[in-house]
Amino acid sequence: MSELTPNLEFTSSEPLYVQLYKYIKNEIKTGNLTVMAKLPSKRKFARYLEVSENTIESAYEQLMAEGYIESKARKGYFVCAVEQYHFSSSEEPIAEEKKHIEGMYLYHFTHSGVDIRTFPFSVFRKLTNQVLTKDNGEVLLLGHPQGELELRNEIAKYLYKSRGVNCSPSQIILGSGTQYLMKTLLQLLEGSIFAVENPGYHRKLVIFEKGMDKVRDIPLDEDGLILSKLKKSGANIVFVTPSHQFPCGMIMPIARRMQLLKWAKEKPGRYIIEDDYDSEFRYTGKPIPALQGLDKDEKVIYMGTFSKALLPSIRISYMVLPRPLLKIYQEDYFFYAQTVSRIDQEILLKFLQEGYWDKHIQKMRVVYRKKRDSLMAAISKYFPPCAEVIGQDSGLHILVRPNNGMTEQELIKKAADAGVKVYPVSQFGMNEGHTILLGFALMSEEELEVAVRHLSDAWYSN
Repeated sequence: MSELTPNLEFTSSEPLYVQLYKYIKNEIKTGNLTVMAKLPSKRKFARYLEVSENTIESAYEQLMAEGYIESKARKGYFVCAVEQYHFSSSEEPIAEEKKHIEGMYLYHFTHSGVDIRTFPFSVFRKLTNQVLTKDNGEVLLLGHPQGELELRNEIAKYLYKSRGVNCSPSQIILGSGTQYLMKTLLQLLEGSIFAVENPGYHRKLVIFEKGMDKVRDIPLDEDGLILSKLKKSGANIVFVTPSHQFPCGMIMPIARRMQLLKWAKEKPGRYIIEDDYDSEFRYTGKPIPALQGLDKDEKVIYMGTFSKALLPSIRISYMVLPRPLLKIYQEDYFFYAQTVSRIDQEILLKFLQEGYWDKHIQKMRVVYRKKRDSLMAAISKYFPPCAEVIGQDSGLHILVRPNNGMTEQELIKKAADAGVKVYPVSQFGMNEGHTILLGFALMSEEELEVAVRHLSDAWYSN
């Protein structure tokens, strides 16, 4: 073991496995570890360094992913042949490499993940083969700027059935992700004053696009956006997530929704942008209709996505424009080419038409409910009574206040040192400084329990 003696800094903000990864990579680059040199076994190396085997495994996995070492069955880990002139003289990883390293955690509480274990790969493979045939050459050409009519028709039927949204297919516009559609909306509503939930998911994007002078922060109470503050703001456009406020998780009750609709119709030019991003997943109480379905005055712009319920990488979102805005869109923005692949649109169309979507949603409701329950049970088991949980009734994430005296950054650092990735809420405007966001869709029920145990050790052990 004498040839590998890394000096790991246990008090550093940099995770131990990253330190070990950098050390071994440098030993390979400088020639201290030669081609086919055998690395220590995970167990022996962990005992020697007095760290967990998971730390060694994470470092080895990163080195294998980048081609520095290889694993041979029942033999161990060995240094690969690497061309020396490809190395930079700097020891600091380039930006892309840094980003990849930072994602190498044992447990990842991302709020943008889905359960990839239950994704219907065989169905998508079958539908893809049906779409990609010589007889269906039209999918290789550009389609309608708003998205294919058949798909928009299926979406309209689904929205009416599941959320009470009243619209025609001609009012639906597809786009490659909600952020793209948001930027289109901000252009369409040029000259407006925009109100955003604070904290809220869209706050940063709207401020970035329009500037602070065009944006008004509206605080929340236990029912969501505070109407009295909105009325005083001077805004004519408001962004809301009423079915599951992001990130706080409250559900706007029907009374507050009706008050918001009344505000919108009081003056011309007022609109509500309703982001219904994960309304499929509600665990307690009866479903509440979408704001758009309650709107009789065409004041609600409804937005939804297939990314949360199906697959983040599919990048298919949609918005439903009120007819006055649709007319402007078709006059001024119809030259924009559709940003969603026509092939993906055709696959999704078949997925909807043949009943796979409904089956998938029903299945995922059960899967995510079980995960939510496992996460809550683990928190109850491993966290002390002082810890608080917020927003557990719907969606794919919760907020946790450990109430252990640590700041947000200290909580994130301690979790990272334990190999667990958690997320700050300050990026969404919540500035209280001691609340953490935990998404639970990506990990299994067993992984969620282990991850919470790691967090408990990191946050509450003396």
